[in-house]
Amino acid sequence: MTGRVLVVDDEKLIRWDIVKKLQSLGFVTEEANGVGEAKQIVNKRAIDLAIVDLRLPDGDGLEVLKEIVSKQPGIPVIIITAYSSISNAVEAMRNGAFDYISKPFEMDELMMRVQRAIEQAHLRNSFQIGLQQSKRIFNLDHIIGESEKIKEVKRLLKNVAESPSTTILLLGESGTGKDLAARVIHYESERAPYPFMNITCSAFPETLLESELFGYEAGAFTGADRLKKGLFEIANRGTVFMDEIGDMPLSIQAKVLRILDEKTFKRIGGTVDIQVDVRVIAATNKNLEEMVKNGSFREDLYYRLNVIPIVIPPLRERAEDIPLLAKHFLELFNKEFRRTRKGFTPGAIKKLLSYPWPGNVRELRNVIERAVLLGKEELISEDEILLGRVNLTGGRESAGELFPLPPGGCSLEEVEKSLVKQALERTNWNLTRAGALLNISRDQVRYKIEKYNLKPTLENTQN
Repeated sequence: MTGRVLVVDDEKLIRWDIVKKLQSLGFVTEEANGVGEAKQIVNKRAIDLAIVDLRLPDGDGLEVLKEIVSKQPGIPVIIITAYSSISNAVEAMRNGAFDYISKPFEMDELMMRVQRAIEQAHLRNSFQIGLQQSKRIFNLDHIIGESEKIKEVKRLLKNVAESPSTTILLLGESGTGKDLAARVIHYESERAPYPFMNITCSAFPETLLESELFGYEAGAFTGADRLKKGLFEIANRGTVFMDEIGDMPLSIQAKVLRILDEKTFKRIGGTVDIQVDVRVIAATNKNLEEMVKNGSFREDLYYRLNVIPIVIPPLRERAEDIPLLAKHFLELFNKEFRRTRKGFTPGAIKKLLSYPWPGNVRELRNVIERAVLLGKEELISEDEILLGRVNLTGGRESAGELFPLPPGGCSLEEVEKSLVKQALERTNWNLTRAGALLNISRDQVRYKIEKYNLKPTLENTQN
């Protein structure tokens, strides 16, 4: 263990024992015999933990605690108290102390509490760092574009994020950025410190999707040997993002509707209602109105979801954003692959602008990634912008059959298994990038790995 610990106690021998034990464990220590000296240290040096006696000659240990909470928030404080002053220790806990220990105490017991306090502080710091990183990545500035359509989308996302609304529907073609929009809503909102849980509804069979969303009780079915919390329960006070909700089975739609209406649900096999406070963001590239008409989507759920619909425009309808997006992806992949490509030739830009982008922003990203990787010149040329789909002979096609059927036929599952395996091997089993190559989500890749029992080779595991 490492870190700087402040020890505040007017009994020199006790203070000396604590300091020596901490130093033997690798800590740097600061000592104070009273409130005044402790406050000076707190205002001059950053500390990682404080051990403070409640009774001091020039005041109360609570004064030191309040100074630490004010000047160095988040630093754990362990209070030392006499047995007769337990009520004061409880008051200290209410004021932000991490723990307390009564005199006389065993040194090993105190050190166990020190270790627990340091570990929890590290976890809290790691969480805060992760939260700040997510806020930097998933904010409105990272929705690239200056077109009027994307400006309107950003305005709606900002308003929705700041609102108390708990139900949002994102509509748009595949690859337009609905996942990014959902994360922006979450991390721009007051729910940001709480979980963001996402699931792709088409990636799971019906029974597995139900257990992922709602969890199950021990013994609910064969193999359910222990209780499992579902995404709605885990995400309490946060956000659940359900992508491709148009593929959700009708039986599960009814349960989702109950959560939206009543904020309660039961685990599979459960009898007790569980109450949750979650924001639900649903997304689809399907026409839900048509699905309601043909009976494949519940009308009541559609109207409940459609309170605040946000349409993410396809890339072809905001072509003026293509150069900005291309530049953004160029910078991203230059950094990722340690390349120094400077930009695009006029011919390359013209080619990007003239293409209809059926795969939208996701397809543009993949095109720029390939160009950055394969080219060597400073500027990406027109010839490096490879558009359309690849056929089995290595040629490219914008329409027609993607994979011509062999004369003798083939196994559809074997073709899918082979493609998933190739994508995983090409990306060193990076599920996100493999999904991008296959134009499917990370959840779908994980499901297909389990479906086909795919395992990385020794070479993959060593990379």
